[in-house]
Order: sequence, then C-alpha cells, then structure tokens
Amino acid sequence: MMRFKGTDASMTDSNWFDSQTILDGIRRWVEIETPTEAPEQVNKLVSLVSEQYRDLPVTLERIAGVDGCGDHLVARTNWGQHRPGILVLSHLDTVHPIGFIERLPFKVEGDVAFGPGIYDMKGGAYIAHHAFRALCATGDGSPLGITHMFTSDEEIGSPTSRALIEREGRKAKYVLVTEPARDGGKIVTGRKGVGRFQVFITGVPAHAGTRPEDGRSAVRELANVILELEGMNDLTRGVNVNVGVVRGGTRPNVTPEAAYAEVDLRVVSLEDADEFVGKILSLRSKTDGVTVEVTGELNRPPYEKSNAGASLYEHAKALASEIGFELIDTHTGGGSDGNFTAAHTATLDGLGVDGKGAHTHYEQLYVSSLAPRARLLHRLYQTLR
Repeated sequence: MMRFKGTDASMTDSNWFDSQTILDGIRRWVEIETPTEAPEQVNKLVSLVSEQYRDLPVTLERIAGVDGCGDHLVARTNWGQHRPGILVLSHLDTVHPIGFIERLPFKVEGDVAFGPGIYDMKGGAYIAHHAFRALCATGDGSPLGITHMFTSDEEIGSPTSRALIEREGRKAKYVLVTEPARDGGKIVTGRKGVGRFQVFITGVPAHAGTRPEDGRSAVRELANVILELEGMNDLTRGVNVNVGVVRGGTRPNVTPEAAYAEVDLRVVSLEDADEFVGKILSLRSKTDGVTVEVTGELNRPPYEKSNAGASLYEHAKALASEIGFELIDTHTGGGSDGNFTAAHTATLDGLGVDGKGAHTHYEQLYVSSLAPRARLLHRLYQTLR
C-alpha cells in the first residue's frame, strides 16, 4: 500500500468522510474573502490551498494573475500525466465584496452552514480536494492522472483563465466541474451559452426647453433598442435576452447626447448563438442623426449534452446509487467553466455541494450533502479509466 507524507493510511473510510471534518476545512476557505476584484485576497486563499497540497504526490504550478485578477493554481498528480486523464475545475473567486462576511458570517444551524461563497463554490472546490487527499491516504491511487485547476476569475466570465481551461480540457479524457448542485442535489449535464454586449448610442444635445427641435435623444433611441432586444426573447427556444444595465443623459433639461446599455444573452445551441449574436451586433438606429454601436461576443459556448457526457453521467449515477443517493441530471441557464470543455471532452458539472442562495445574503450549503458528494468524487477518481 502506498503511503504519502502527511497522510494517515490507517484512517478508515468513514473517518475520511466525516461531515464535521469536511466542514471544518470548508470554513477555513470561506473565512478568507475572495471577491474577484480583490486579487490580493484571492491569492491568500491560493496560498492556503497550495500549502494543503504540499504533502501530496502532486506537482504544483502557480500562474501569476493578470489584468487585475488573482493567480490560478494547477495541481497535477505525479502519475498518469502521459495520457488523457481527469481535469477537475474549481474557482476560488466569489461575487461578495470585502466585508460581506460581517453580514453573512460562517455559522451552522442544524443541517445548514452559511457563509459568502460557501455554496458557489468553495464547498465544492474543497470536497474535490478532500476526496483527492482521501485517495492518496488510502494508497489506492487512480487509474488516470488527475489535474485540479483552481481559477480566480470565473465570476466575471473567466477572461484570464479561459485559454488555460481550454488547453487543459482538450488534453483530458474527463472534466469534472465542482459548481454547486441544483434543485436538491441534481447534477448538471447541460448549460446555456452566454453572450455579453455593450450598446453605445450617440445623439445630438440641445436645450430641452428652448430648442428641442435641434436635439436627437440618445435615450429615446435606447428605448427603441431595448424594445428590439426584449422582443428577441423566445422561451420556447430557450433564448433569453436581458438588458441589465442602462445609463444616459446628464440633466433633465438637456436632450441626452449619450446613452449606454449592457446586455446578457443566453442560448441553448450553437445555431441559436450564431443567429442571436448576429442580430444583436446588427442593431441599428431608427432615428436620423443618432448612431448605435454594439460590441460584444459569445462569452461561453453552449454546453450541450454529448454522448460522452451522457455516458459519464450514467457512470456517476451508478456510483451514487452504490453510495446511497439518487443522482438526477438537469440543464441550467447559468454558465460555468464547463461550457469551455463540453464540446470536445466528456464533462460533468454540478458536482459540488447541495444548498441554495448563490450570490445572496443567505448563501448556504447542506451539511448532510458533504459526505455523500465527497464520496462520489472519490469514487469517480477511483473508477474512471
């Protein structure tokens, strides 16, 4: 039996998957606040995670952050790296600003543990690490090499980690994403693609009281644009277009010269992506003397359930049944880093903890989900080949 420094191979399986032990580990990660826009905070957690890998049979690569984001961390097993293996994707950044932990401190009430980022997705990131530590401690190893990537910018669309994720994803045979479970523990086998756009409108200013005929209102044209964008929504096709941010004008007595909007697009398929990205980028002014310029692109491609992904899900479902719970799959409108890998590598998402309230003031995980979901990750490590 293999033994690794810092692990105890005599520990029983039940000891390794003790909920309180796992929760204690999650708490350490949660109590380091890591909003994406505070790279120094994210890097504090990256350093802690690095230390927790030091006694394990891995090679660590820390990739310096750029463009105002924190570092990324990649832990690769010392075995199995010569052929396609398992890529585990986790992010360490959260949406909650510094100081939010005073509003939402880590606390446990019955089966519920609260804290900023505890559900999305520090709980999931930690149980994947814990399951790997258990794998090393029991000396079983895994048939395939494992690469666990911790990124710092998922909550803003992964601008500095996408290329890294795609490169590692193409090298892998399986991708496991530790985003939180959905709707009572469901696994994710499909996600909508995500597009982000900015609309810039330029009109002609004028005095709104004395010379209104000289003006061309950018805000009025923005209203036309909003109506056109909202008209693109098609729930039967799963197409969602949302104008989420609008700005315009300077004073109530000035015909507004400039207006601005930010737009979110969600689509189920690449065909829909091509169609609606084209429609949004083609928006034009309906008013003489006013210009409309749209920039943006598809930020995350749709994550469609492939045959390989379906097979991976069926394998995970059988393992969950052995552990003692039913694993049901679902499709969700939210994007994740799994969107970048699903088109070319068997990808299974939503492997993190069960709970609710992502991005809210009541974000929480269910303590009872920790052990079974950590066991599932452990069994995936042991059985994927």
